[in-house]
Amino acid sequence: MVVTGRGAVTPLGPDWAATWEGLLAGRSGVSEVTGFEVDDLPVRIGAEVRGFDPLAHVPRHTVRRTDWTIQAGIAAARMALAEAGLELDDTLAPRVGVAVGSIIGSTRIASDNAAAMAAEGYGGVSPHVFPTMGISAAAELALALGARGPSAELVAACATGTMCIGEAARWISEGRADVAVAGGMDAFGRLELAAAARARVLSRRTGDPAAASRPFDRGRDGFVIGAGAGVLVLESAEHAVRRGAPIRAELAGYAATTDAHHLTAPAPEGAQMDRAMRESLAAARLNTDEVGYVNAHGTGTLLNDASEVAALRRVYGEQAGRMPVSSTKSMTGHLLAAGGAVEAAVISEVLGTGLVPPTVNCDDPEFPGINFVAHKTQEHPVQVAVSHSFGFGGHNAVLVMRRWNG
Repeated sequence: MVVTGRGAVTPLGPDWAATWEGLLAGRSGVSEVTGFEVDDLPVRIGAEVRGFDPLAHVPRHTVRRTDWTIQAGIAAARMALAEAGLELDDTLAPRVGVAVGSIIGSTRIASDNAAAMAAEGYGGVSPHVFPTMGISAAAELALALGARGPSAELVAACATGTMCIGEAARWISEGRADVAVAGGMDAFGRLELAAAARARVLSRRTGDPAAASRPFDRGRDGFVIGAGAGVLVLESAEHAVRRGAPIRAELAGYAATTDAHHLTAPAPEGAQMDRAMRESLAAARLNTDEVGYVNAHGTGTLLNDASEVAALRRVYGEQAGRMPVSSTKSMTGHLLAAGGAVEAAVISEVLGTGLVPPTVNCDDPEFPGINFVAHKTQEHPVQVAVSHSFGFGGHNAVLVMRRWNG
C-alpha cells in the first residue's frame, strides 16, 4: 500500500505545500478568533483557516448548499488527486473508494436553519438542509470527485482521520478498490468553542494565542481547537507502479483499539494506546528499533500527554530516548477529525525529506530523556515513521509508514 497524493487546508496555509513550509518554520496558526463573536466567551483563541477560497476548488452551487467543512474536504481531495496525477475516468472510477469523516459535520447548517425556523417559521428552512444533514461527507466527496467504489464516513473522535486512512487501506488490501481517497475535515463555530470551553479541555491562554498550544510542556493547560482538512490518496503498490505514479511513502501498518474507560479521559498509563502502537508495528512487521520518528498525538492536555508518553516508553524502551518525537498540533492546533490525516501527510513528508518539524512552545518539558524537537526543525534520516491519534471515547489509532525504496 502506498501514498501517492496529499491535500490539506489548514491554519498554516490553504494547501499542503504551504502547510509543510509553515511546520518547518515553526509558525503558529493560532490567533484570536475573528470568524464570529467571542467577547463573551472564556476562550477567545483558535486555529482558524485564512486565505482559503472554496470557489477555487468547488462549484458555486455546491458552495451555496454545503458547510465549509465539506468544501474544505473536497478541496483537499482534489489537491491530493492532482499531486497523485490521477483523473477519475469511467474505467478507474468504479475502483476508487472514499473514506472520510468529520466530528462536527454540518451541524452549523442545522443550527442556522433551526434559528431561521424559530424566527420565520416553515418558510425559513432551506430546501437543501434535509439532504445536506442526511448525506455523509464521504458521499459528498464521492459525488464531487465521481468516485464509484466503496464509500463510508467513519467518526471516531480525534482518531477519525487516521482510522479513515487505515480502514481505506484495508479496502485496497482486500481487493475492493485500487485507489482510495481518505482523511478527515472539521471546522468550529461559536457553539463548538463554547462547548469545548465548558468541558474545560481548552487552553485559557487567551492573551498569548501563539504560545497556547504546549504539548509535553509543564505549563500546558489544554488544547487549542482548530479547523482544516487533510486527505491522502492511497493506491495498491502494483497500481501505482504500473502507472508510474510519484510514490511518497509506503503505508506499512495500522491498528486501532478502544479504552472502554471514560468519555473523555484516557485509560490510566495509556494501556490501550500501548496496544495500538504494538499492533501497528506488528502489522508492518517492524521492530521498535527500526522506527526513526513519531508524530505524537500531543494535544497539550495534562492527561493525554502523560498517558501517551507512558505508553511510548513502555513500547519503545530505550528507543524512546533516541528517536525524535514531536507534536505538530503545537502549530496547527487540534484539527479534530482532520488532525490525524494532516499528521499522516507529515510523516510521509518526513520520510521523503529527512526534516522533522518541531514541537513549538515546549519550553520546559515535563518528561525528561525524550527529544521533543523543541522549537526548531531537526534533520534526521528516517526510514520508518509513526503517527498516533487518540480521541475522546477511548479511540486509539496508529499508522506506520516506511520510506518507499521500490
